[in-house]
Amino acid sequence: MTRSALIIGASGDIGQAVARRLAAAGWSLYLHYFQHAAPVEQLQVTFSQQYPRQDFFTLAYDLTDETQLDQISRQLFQVDAVIFAAGTTTYGLFQATTAEQLEHLWQMHIKTPMLLCQRLSAKLAQSAYGRIVFVGSVYGGSGSPLEVAYSTVKGAQSAFANAYAREVASLGITVNVVAPGAVDTKMNQLFDADAKTQLRSEIPISRLAKPDEVAFWIQSLLKKDAGYLTGQTLYVTGGWRK
Repeated sequence: MTRSALIIGASGDIGQAVARRLAAAGWSLYLHYFQHAAPVEQLQVTFSQQYPRQDFFTLAYDLTDETQLDQISRQLFQVDAVIFAAGTTTYGLFQATTAEQLEHLWQMHIKTPMLLCQRLSAKLAQSAYGRIVFVGSVYGGSGSPLEVAYSTVKGAQSAFANAYAREVASLGITVNVVAPGAVDTKMNQLFDADAKTQLRSEIPISRLAKPDEVAFWIQSLLKKDAGYLTGQTLYVTGGWRK
């Protein structure tokens, strides 16, 4: 039977890498995006050509607009896995962080994913093989100055996974977090060359992760043999920090 996964944030570097791995492994996919339609639409075209026996749908949705959640949920038929790969951050002293920025981070990383989990729990439980995976951050475990709010919501993802995993374990649903360290994504292109050199010097493996190296662990958690691992945060950091 073909499994189906919803990838929230499929337009991002990690989301795209996850999509490629799952499509190649035989999954049908719901590919979510908000503002960046082009990479998701290209994935849909490519996958439909390469894997004609699987289904690939695109799904546009603003994660900060919770009023559309019921409508979005009704568009999803079979859902065996949900991957929350959408992300954003704010840089600067916490003293200067606005209430609007805090609300945006809270909604995107915590509130909307939690509400989606509520609405999709019945679908995830149908096969007794449900999987929920958050793309967290090493900062959720170790904290980072100048990204205090981001560190907080990423830590909250791990707290939610720890608690919710216990609540839905009897339904066959696992809930985990894959928490990368420094990854070579568009989000980290804000750093200049000197900052990246300094960062690489702090990482024992001496380089940033590739998005596909993070996607590998996400895909691993979706496998049937991973059913005994739940409520955990896996730090994929090259030995850096946590």
